[in-house]
Order: sequence, then C-alpha cells, then structure tokens
Amino acid sequence: MPPTGIPADYLYRMSPFCLETAGLTYRFSRHNIVLDNLDLRVPEGSIYGFLGPNGAGKTTTLRLVLGLLRRQQGRISFFGHPYETSRLATLKKVGSLIESPSIYGQLTAVENLLVWQKIYGCPKDRIATVLEWVGLANTGRKAAGKFSLGMKQRLGIAVALLNDPALLILDEPTNGLDPAGMVEIRALLQQLNHQQGVTILLSSHLLWEMQKLVTYTGIIHQGRLLYQGPLDQLMAKHEGDLETIFIKLTQH
Repeated sequence: MPPTGIPADYLYRMSPFCLETAGLTYRFSRHNIVLDNLDLRVPEGSIYGFLGPNGAGKTTTLRLVLGLLRRQQGRISFFGHPYETSRLATLKKVGSLIESPSIYGQLTAVENLLVWQKIYGCPKDRIATVLEWVGLANTGRKAAGKFSLGMKQRLGIAVALLNDPALLILDEPTNGLDPAGMVEIRALLQQLNHQQGVTILLSSHLLWEMQKLVTYTGIIHQGRLLYQGPLDQLMAKHEGDLETIFIKLTQH
C-alpha cells in the first residue's frame, strides 16, 4: 500500500512503461509458434506503432495482453504491476478496440455510449466529451448502422475512451478506410496523445501511414520482434522510408 496521503494509483504512475511483456510466447500447436519470446515496452506518453504484415502476431499479442487469450508463457505487466495481480485496476486504466468496433446499428452514437457508460459506471457527461473528441457530437438521431466505416471506427474509439484510459490499445484502426478516413483517424489519435496525454498502442501493417503518426515502434515478423525503439532513431540508422527499412530487416 502507498503511504498515507499518496493517491492510490501513485505506484502505477511511477513506471516509465504503460505496458511491458517479458518472454511472451504463444503456440497454436507444438510446431506452430505464433509469438516467440516477445519483450514489448510501451513508453508512457508515446504513440507506439506495433508494425508488421498480416499474420505476424500483432493481434495475438494484443489479445494476450488484454486477457482475451489465455497466456501460455511469459509475463505481462501494466504500469509496473503484473496483470494477473492487478487485473481490475488495469482494466480501469486501459481502453481498447480490437478488430471491428462492437456497436449496435439500430442505436444512435449517444445511445451506444449510454450502454457502455452503464457498464463502466462512468459519469454521463463523459459521453458528450468523447463524442466531441472523435467528431461525432452532431450525428443526432442517425443510427450507427448508417454511419460510414470511418464514423464507425471513431465511434469504436469513443467507446474505448469512455472510461478515461491512460492507455489506448487499437488493432488496425485504419484498416479498410479510404485516404480521407485515414487522415481523420490519424488526426484524432495525434490530438488524443498531444492534448489529452493518452498513451496509444496501435498495430498496423500499413507502414507508410504509421510513419506519419507513431513516435515509437516495434517491428514484428513471424512472431519475433526485429526492432524496438524511437522511430526517428530507426529512420536515422537506415536509408529509405519505413516500408523499405522493414523489407531490409525482414530479409536478414
């Protein structure tokens, strides 16, 4: 327990990493290793791009750290605490959107968030705040099922933000969007990071898009982490754009 007078979440804020894994390994079968001793480090305040092609192990990693898959081997900690001993405290500090957003098509944006607000037990006025952040404050009585794909993604992010998370985990948030939709999501994530102080971990195979957004990166290929560190250091060390660098790394 922290000393008297110190906020209960003080020890969480002491860690320089919002999320860490050590030796994270996952197998579908004895000979099918999806993740191989993954040591992930997501610095507080960063936009961390977890990058790699489809099938590299990105979604499996995110499902494991969120408890959506049973951990087989390795350790996971959030804010300096083991996940298995601080699960409830962790879930209060983490928002996530894995694959497609879970929304009710017949409900409006506000009505969708009212459902989640009751689950999270957060203040109702938080709904207006997150809808304003994601640009959906003026959708009125329009059913979410009639939203564009970009609007649905933004509504999914609004759900993930409803509990005021310190860490936002997004799996392929720009997948399937047109160029305008990608720009919208990129601007939204930068605003959340710069203005609201939210640390963001996002996975993607769209390297050229992530080069415009992330500050820190982990490159995964065939379940192994090939590089982890600041994006600018990676770019300074190699010639070419991020896609060219990724190809060079994976060919060795």
